[in-house]
Amino acid sequence: MSQAVGPRRRSMVRRAVGTRSMVWRADGVMLVAVLALSVVGTLLVWSSTRTWTPGAPAGMVKKHVLNLVIGWVLCGVTALAGPRTLRAYAPVVYGVSLLGLLAVITPLGSTINGSHSWILLGGGFAVQPSELAKPALILMLGTLLAEPVPGTDRPRPLDLVLGLAAAGIAMGLVMLQPDFGTTMVLAVITAAAMIFAGLRKRYVAGLGVLALAGAAAVWLLGLLKPYQVARFTAFLDPANDPRGAGYNSTQSLIAIGSGEIFGKGLFHGGQTTGRFVPEQHTDFIFTVAGEEFGFLGAITVVALLGVVLLRGLRIARQCEDRFGALVAGGVICWFAFQVFINIGMTIGIMPITGVPLPFVSYGGTATFANMIAIGVLQALHVRTRSF
Repeated sequence: MSQAVGPRRRSMVRRAVGTRSMVWRADGVMLVAVLALSVVGTLLVWSSTRTWTPGAPAGMVKKHVLNLVIGWVLCGVTALAGPRTLRAYAPVVYGVSLLGLLAVITPLGSTINGSHSWILLGGGFAVQPSELAKPALILMLGTLLAEPVPGTDRPRPLDLVLGLAAAGIAMGLVMLQPDFGTTMVLAVITAAAMIFAGLRKRYVAGLGVLALAGAAAVWLLGLLKPYQVARFTAFLDPANDPRGAGYNSTQSLIAIGSGEIFGKGLFHGGQTTGRFVPEQHTDFIFTVAGEEFGFLGAITVVALLGVVLLRGLRIARQCEDRFGALVAGGVICWFAFQVFINIGMTIGIMPITGVPLPFVSYGGTATFANMIAIGVLQALHVRTRSF
């Protein structure tokens, strides 16, 4: 018996860390880029929150590090699950995310920064179900659209209707919070899934017109909150009300511009230390990078995000099954759109919306969702390399 245990243990070790284990078949370049972004984000969160609580300058950054640790664990668990398991449990994950969105609009939900999208857990921790709805919707759409019409690469009509219904329900619940930024992300995820699934161009154009009509109806019917309307008007002319609706945009541009080429140095940003930029540890964390690390540091952050996106595109191209390609493509479109919106609003080319910068901004649920998505990409990559 003891002689048989030895070889068995050696076999388990080889499967865990051997040359054909997931450790060696994972996309190391992507993981290193995500790790680098996590480190940079931790430094920026530390810098932007260290003056909040006298005597405890590392309070927020400790919570951020804890969130990152949990996120990396979720990434590893998701990667180990494998594409088949992800596809099998996609409806369950999607259903759980809907339950979370429904719970938010009940007395369990809480309002933070004008958005009723949180569930408080106590001890300073909170969950934002709308963030987890992003990977859940991607997996659900990938599952529904994975089987094309025989002999074609186009989705089956019933699957298309079910996919639109799944996306519509999720977006509708998020809009009730209201969270316009996350709704836009979910809309982009849905559009990407439909395009990657081979939907005819005229139908894609029709869905685009329908989306524009819906946005116009939201505006004309006055469904947006006053602060959301103010954000759009401030985007058109931030100088018109620099101390009111245009305050965020004005201070953001001042912070980034003051960093010049090399920055003022970590912990030495005047705008950051003085807390002139609201939400500088979450939605406006790129302003901290621009002020303290300068143009070169900000470009480095953008370059690292670009590495993640390019490696994700590579995984999507290499996927040998339709489900994997749809899911990987959805994740990359999600990240690309959110990066563009977040950085764009800090430099004045996009209206202000409440979306964090992936892998950099402070956040619990957002960090978990991002790392789960990276785990999904790694699961697809590992399966592709196993052949």
